[in-house]
Order: sequence, then structure tokens, then C-alpha cells
Amino acid sequence: MCKGLAALPHSCLERAKEIKIKLGILLQKPDLATDLVIPYNEKPEKPAKPQRPLPEEALQWRDSLDKLLQNNYGLASFKSFLKSEFSEENLEFWIACEEYKKIKSPAKMAEKAKQIYEEFIQTEAPKEVNIDHFTKDITMKNLVEPSLSSFDVAQKRIHALMEKDSLPRFVRSEFYLELIK
Repeated sequence: MCKGLAALPHSCLERAKEIKIKLGILLQKPDLATDLVIPYNEKPEKPAKPQRPLPEEALQWRDSLDKLLQNNYGLASFKSFLKSEFSEENLEFWIACEEYKKIKSPAKMAEKAKQIYEEFIQTEAPKEVNIDHFTKDITMKNLVEPSLSSFDVAQKRIHALMEKDSLPRFVRSEFYLELIK
């Protein structure tokens, strides 16, 4: 009767993963109900579109993931590329860690730490990142008492992974080749 997931074509499984991620985003509750209120006669502001870099600037990204991540246009392009490959979870984790480091309130820090753990670190997380057990254990121990450095080891591992794997694929992609023309 039912042959299970193994009988489905690989493209169907990829599409199912994409749909699962999108549904997860839709099901997330906003932090405050006021986030949903748009004042009368005011239009929501559109975020400023990052300015396209000069080809010389984009060329520097080949050698430095940090330069790419510090450039808004580069970050957006890299994210689009990773989404096209269904591998954006590493970048999203890295961004979540950067946002986490800006939190001042211990209560908000603990809440955000829990969210990051549940979304990216725990086994079978919706956007589980590929980190070794040693790094996962260190991170879990750091979360007993969350601090600004709780995710540092895991974030460094993911940064190294993106530098060795994702960045080389990105600089060979059409996304990047168009930028440097």
C-alpha cells in the first residue's frame, strides 16, 4: 500500500521541505499584537533597497565572507542564492546570532536564546544547522545561563562552513557573475 517517503521523487521532497518552512514562518506568532496595527492614513515604510555595489567591491567577496556579510546588497544576494539551493538555514542562524548579541535585557536574551535553540540547534529543528555533537553540547551548556557569547562556538563553526562550502558555490553562481560584470 503506502511505500513511504522513499518512493517519492527527490524534487517532491525538496518542494515539501520548502512548503514546510514557509508554513512554519506563517504560523509563527508576532511578538506584539501592535505589530499588526497600521496607523490610519499611514502607509508602511518600505525598507530601503540595498544599493548595488561596484564590480570591484563585489570582487572582494570572493576572498572574504565577512566583507560579503557586511554589505547589505551582498547579504541579500547571498541569501537569495542560498534559498535557491534550499540551504539558507546556516545564514539565517548566523544572522539570528548577530541579532542575539545586540540584546541587553536578560529576560529577552533568554527568550531569544530558547527560540534560536529550538529553530536551529535542537535535533529535528525546523531549520537545523549542521554542527557536530561537541559544538552542540557546548552550546547547550552555555544556554543554562544565557550570555552574549552563548552561541559563539556554534556561530564560528557555521561561519567556517559557509566560508568553505557556500561562498565558493555562490561566487560560481549566476547571482554573483552578474554582479561583477
